[in-house]
Amino acid sequence: MFIDTLTAGVPGISPETAARCHEYWQLVKKKNEVMNLTAVTDDKEAAKRHFQDSLELLKLADFAGKRVIDVGTGAGFPGVPLKIAQPEIDICLLDSLGKRVDFLREACGSLGVEGEFIHARAEELAMKPGYRDSFDFAVSRAVARLNLLAELCLPFVKEGGAFLAMKAGESEEEINEAKTAIKTLGGKIEKVVEYEQEGVTRCVVIIRKLTATPKGYPRAFAKIKKNPL
Repeated sequence: MFIDTLTAGVPGISPETAARCHEYWQLVKKKNEVMNLTAVTDDKEAAKRHFQDSLELLKLADFAGKRVIDVGTGAGFPGVPLKIAQPEIDICLLDSLGKRVDFLREACGSLGVEGEFIHARAEELAMKPGYRDSFDFAVSRAVARLNLLAELCLPFVKEGGAFLAMKAGESEEEINEAKTAIKTLGGKIEKVVEYEQEGVTRCVVIIRKLTATPKGYPRAFAKIKKNPL
């Protein structure tokens, strides 16, 4: 059911990639019995909502050989499916909950999926050399509003790179709200790509990094929430 659904939803996916995604899903589903990783438990729904959705990003950018950070990765989406489908990606999975990062490290290790697994807050890691202005792409499916998410993610991206924010459809108001933050942080909205999934519109906001993020950003998360840019 999972593999058939994923294969139908992602034309051209290799049998090996579909099988490895299925293996990873089995690990997520098992761990989800004792730890809150996802509200999705049905195999068919997971294939569509987690894996097919994550792999939409491969249509929008060339990730091969690029350094990519998945901010607020949670159960590993979209970062793990991207890495499975395109092993040449240098992936960094970042989450603020240590137990989730421990799971990701263990699950990916068991499948031979290599990456960097970091337990940290995005606003703190983004201040560190080797991470700030250092990634070709930042990606995120986190649920924060875009003006907050931009401040957490854009500082990781190098000049010329991009932040790909995965959002629900009909996000025009949220996107307009974030324009000041994006400009302040050195970015510019390049385009918004909409796609359908199960009759529901979703979108990816592609934000190009034009200049280095000014010092002082990102701020402490309490300040980001209280006084969004």
